[in-house]
Amino acid sequence: MNNEEIHKLDMKSKDIVKDNISKISELFPDCISEGKIDFDMLKQELSKDIIDDGKERYQLSWVGKKEALVNANTPCNKTLRPLKEKSVDFDNTKNIYIEGDNLEALKILQESYLNKIKCIYIDPPYNTGNDFIYNDKFINENELGESGQIDKYNNRLVSNTDSNGKFHSYWVSMMYSRLKLARNLLTSDGVIFISIDDNEQANLKKICDEIFGESNFIDSVIWKKTENIKMDSKFLSQNKDYILIYRKSDKIQDFTKDFSDESRFRLEDEKGKYYLRKLDSLSSSYSRGMDYVIEHDGIKYYAGGSKEKYEERQKGNPGKKAPTWLWSKEKYEHGVIENEIVFKNGNVYNKVRFDGLAKKPFINIQKLVSQQTAQKDLDNLFEKRVFDHPKPTELIEWLINLLVKNNDIVLDFFSGSATTAHAIMNNNAKCNKGIQYILVQLPEKIDTAEFDTICDLGEERIRRSAKKIKEETNANIDYGFRVYKVDSSNMKDVYYAPTDLQQSQLNMFESNIKEDRTAEDLLTQVILDLGLTLDLSIEERKIFNNNVYFVENNSLVACFDDIIDINIVDEICKCNPLKIVFKESSFKTDSDKINVFERIKKLSNDTEINII
Repeated sequence: MNNEEIHKLDMKSKDIVKDNISKISELFPDCISEGKIDFDMLKQELSKDIIDDGKERYQLSWVGKKEALVNANTPCNKTLRPLKEKSVDFDNTKNIYIEGDNLEALKILQESYLNKIKCIYIDPPYNTGNDFIYNDKFINENELGESGQIDKYNNRLVSNTDSNGKFHSYWVSMMYSRLKLARNLLTSDGVIFISIDDNEQANLKKICDEIFGESNFIDSVIWKKTENIKMDSKFLSQNKDYILIYRKSDKIQDFTKDFSDESRFRLEDEKGKYYLRKLDSLSSSYSRGMDYVIEHDGIKYYAGGSKEKYEERQKGNPGKKAPTWLWSKEKYEHGVIENEIVFKNGNVYNKVRFDGLAKKPFINIQKLVSQQTAQKDLDNLFEKRVFDHPKPTELIEWLINLLVKNNDIVLDFFSGSATTAHAIMNNNAKCNKGIQYILVQLPEKIDTAEFDTICDLGEERIRRSAKKIKEETNANIDYGFRVYKVDSSNMKDVYYAPTDLQQSQLNMFESNIKEDRTAEDLLTQVILDLGLTLDLSIEERKIFNNNVYFVENNSLVACFDDIIDINIVDEICKCNPLKIVFKESSFKTDSDKINVFERIKKLSNDTEINII
């Protein structure tokens, strides 16, 4: 066996820049020089006209934009570590809760969840002048701590006051890098929903136009968030928020939401349910082609019912609002053949089918539960005030029902009090679905006696809401969640930068793995490094003297014991594993390692062998 058959895992997040350069080199090899992109040549390759960089052009720009792009593209040497003691039904659940910086979390998820998230909902800080936002600048962490911009969890936080000269720039930079990474995770027919208010709605719309493309903007829903008039408003009572909706690509052409009022479809024939609609209607944009005479059983029918007015219109005097048929003459004639036209009480009707109208999304923003009601519901769940201004579960349920189907994944990387998880469990219980969620939340310190961080609160909300839903519905759904935290890599620094040490120093390291890391920590990082998802089943088996992990049956088999018994290979290979991972330090000599790997290749030739 040669070394080319053994894969050395990177154990770091996806290098987006390297992947992008590789894709460009395949399309435009003349734009790559000494491994770097010739951007002037690339610009020319992508234009039919001669490029003149001196020309002004329409673009969105702000102080820190390039740095935000670098922040998005720079890999991180971070990983996720499982917190089983905080999880619920860890071994069986497919739901994920991640504690940590969402920029780092999004980078960690790039390989495993690329093009796999059907829906993203986020409710980011609105930049009101009182919010804390992420500070992603690459500056000394000691300086951050001294200035109060970093907490005990090493999270970069800064209060963004409106007196700050870069007030909008800091917020836009924060959102830009995260949305760039989030877009990668969406399926080709995926959609993102973003809650926002007037403070940054205009800027958010512009950066989303750039990241997702103007043609992929779907709508800006205005949601009435309060029921009462706000007396402290200076001019108008502020009672609305926006929800910007963007799709990943034109692979999604419409939403599929059941029409809310089935009671209208009282009639039924062999094709299904329908109701009757008059075929004529008043129109301010009169079209002579839609104004014709219908003849049936010797009777003539005119749009609007009047022969005299029809003849007047034919003379060129339609008036401001003139009646016309809703269907063209050709469509009407086809409707008669298909039995879609009904003549009744001197009028012409067409059948409106339930299947045809049921696909049209509809929302009455006046009837949605307000933020005030959502606050009361959350207060009642905890029997006291624990979190301010939660979003209503009903609002998020309505959003995900526009496109999310059974077994799809919903991501929320500003999860707050975990409303999204609550909403998904509600919806799964009502509709017998298996929608999965991934929540990401910074473990910010909160001022309550019961909870240390907002993550503690969010996790407890999931537990309590799950208990309540199960008692009320007895639905057989997934009420559990696996908790992970963003942490430093399991690998020692020497693993990533051996060139910074002398050979004599390298010999000091018997293992490249940190002493405080467990086998389950290593397994999680390996799962992510191999591009597998975090919801896969994990089974630990004792084989002879070794602890062996089986992920999703035979998708991955891993053993991280210090000494590997070669006899376990025969048992492992019985399931024909797709991938096998061992620690390199588990083998005392190269000969031991080769013997194990040769045995694997003999028993399961298609198995991919990896070491860390």
